[in-house]
Amino acid sequence: MISVTPLASLGHFKNRWLEARYHFSFSRYYDPARVGLGALLVWNDDTIQPGGSFEPHGHRDMEIITYMRRGAITHEDDLGNKGVTAAGDVQVMSAGTGIQHAERNLEKGVTTLFQIWIEPAEHGIRPSWETRRFPKDSRAGRLHALASGRAGDDGAMLIHQDAAVLGATLKAGEEVRHSLAGGRRSYLVAALGDLRVNGINAPERAGVSVSGEDGITIEAATDAEVVLVDVA
Repeated sequence: MISVTPLASLGHFKNRWLEARYHFSFSRYYDPARVGLGALLVWNDDTIQPGGSFEPHGHRDMEIITYMRRGAITHEDDLGNKGVTAAGDVQVMSAGTGIQHAERNLEKGVTTLFQIWIEPAEHGIRPSWETRRFPKDSRAGRLHALASGRAGDDGAMLIHQDAAVLGATLKAGEEVRHSLAGGRRSYLVAALGDLRVNGINAPERAGVSVSGEDGITIEAATDAEVVLVDVA
């Protein structure tokens, strides 16, 4: 089954510095039909104004993957880590036994990102943070593992779950196939451009939930940038 949820139908929050769309129930937004997909619990589409800041706050026992679409975010945590993750880059924070962190837009322009939360297979691990650059040509025409706990995804940033976050850039008319053997599921969003997933239209920033399929063919209706989470 393939289900497409348009951007306008997602959960919504807005204040003076943040506008967020929630693909799954999060914070004060609750939809009993949208409470995650397996270990994938959160997918937020955030637009952060210059000077906007998630001030220090804590997490534990969660894999938090940030996919940067535009601008940059500055990270700081109580482990002593500090760094900037810019457009095209990915950061992974394994909250484990507990981590306090802040995320700030210190740039002159707007920052946009996807924040993805995956529940780890094991609780109480040592917390960590990493950021890494993934040049877009490394995922041109193919799905490239950006963060993964699956065997065989060499070069991906580590997450502690049998899941993976993959990215692809596709030219209009180009397509890529993704296998979902063994009952695996996926959730994907076009960060840029419009898609067809097994022939079903999926506009930019719409959420596409896939289950009960052996695989999917993702075709770019326009030049597109795709982010996909694969979970058991």
